Amino acid sequence: MRKQSTAILTILSSLMLTACNATVSAPINETNAQAAKRITQQNIIVDGHIDVPYRLQNQWVDVTKSTEDGDFDYPRAVEGGLNAPFMSIYVPASLDNSPESTALAHRLIDYVEAIVGRAPDKFALAYSVADVEQNFKDNKISLPMGMENGSPVQGSLDTLRMFHERGIRYITLAHSQSNHISDSSYDLRRQWKGLSPFGKEMVLEMNKLGIIVDISHVSDAAFYQAVDISIAPVIASHSSLRTFTPGFERNMNDDMIKALAKNQGVIMINFGSSFVSPVARSWRDNRTQKADELAKVFGKDSQEVKDFEEKYNTESPYPFATLEIVLDHIDHVVQLVGIDYVGIGSDYDGVGDSLPINLKDVSDFPNLVEGLLERGYSENDIKKILNENVLRVWRDVEAVAKAN
Repeated sequence: MRKQSTAILTILSSLMLTACNATVSAPINETNAQAAKRITQQNIIVDGHIDVPYRLQNQWVDVTKSTEDGDFDYPRAVEGGLNAPFMSIYVPASLDNSPESTALAHRLIDYVEAIVGRAPDKFALAYSVADVEQNFKDNKISLPMGMENGSPVQGSLDTLRMFHERGIRYITLAHSQSNHISDSSYDLRRQWKGLSPFGKEMVLEMNKLGIIVDISHVSDAAFYQAVDISIAPVIASHSSLRTFTPGFERNMNDDMIKALAKNQGVIMINFGSSFVSPVARSWRDNRTQKADELAKVFGKDSQEVKDFEEKYNTESPYPFATLEIVLDHIDHVVQLVGIDYVGIGSDYDGVGDSLPINLKDVSDFPNLVEGLLERGYSENDIKKILNENVLRVWRDVEAVAKAN
């Protein structure tokens, strides 16, 4: 019955989005480049995952102004049309099961609030879909927040509620290691064989609160359990497709994407070269394997390992992905399950210098849209990818919370 209610809510949300986002007539003889610029400036763009807060943790910089480093700042966001980036409250797995995990999460939320405090004419917090839409009307960039790694919850539903009160609107259940909530795709231990007993309880509490369940990073078993348990749709906030990167469990396979679509969820494509390109993936895997072999003999921080990595990088330059292969990932999802289940989760400021050619920072979203236009996507289709699909999920999550 609950699943049926969610399906009805999904249909109603889709109708509302269609009514609120009527197509603006395109100028006659508009080039794809001109159309892409117009589309990015006239519409909400939701990016599911940008690591600005942890970037500020490493080195404070005022992103309300132009910055020399990183992938995000206000001028570049305006240029690219990005106006609803989810700020990632990222807590490293190394802090799991420690008080510093929770403390860091609060500190990163403080950073997001500080960005808004420094430039309230440019940025605004966003706790709901309505906030995102109102901020867009007010010509402000929304800063919704998602927590990457549920470690700061510390096994307490009261702490989960506190983070909801502070503005967390999705939680990536685990990161690079199994935690007290879920197994990680990177962790071979698989101690829970999916979700922990608390993790299963937490998913349902997230439904009640209106926090989106994010299954990026979790093991396959944890994914299927989360989809089965959750009353509301789930997202993959920054994942790409395993069909292009065989053996890389961090990405999703076709069966998982079909299950996600059946759940009415959305996969938000990660731009990192090693997430989308098999060549970049092989380059990284090969370097890691050889460096690990040397580390067993000489030590992880030895000069031999450092010399090898420097020589490897020089003799075999990193094979950056292209915009085209990012578009291939979007195409594959659309061909597999339809246009309604794909979005953007760039991982800007989170994947270092591995970003694809022509997608190097947040000013490059017009390049993505131009590529979609050249592949025959309609403007209405593109708006679904840019915002409507994930906002539909968010609305459904809000509706389920209201009903519970």
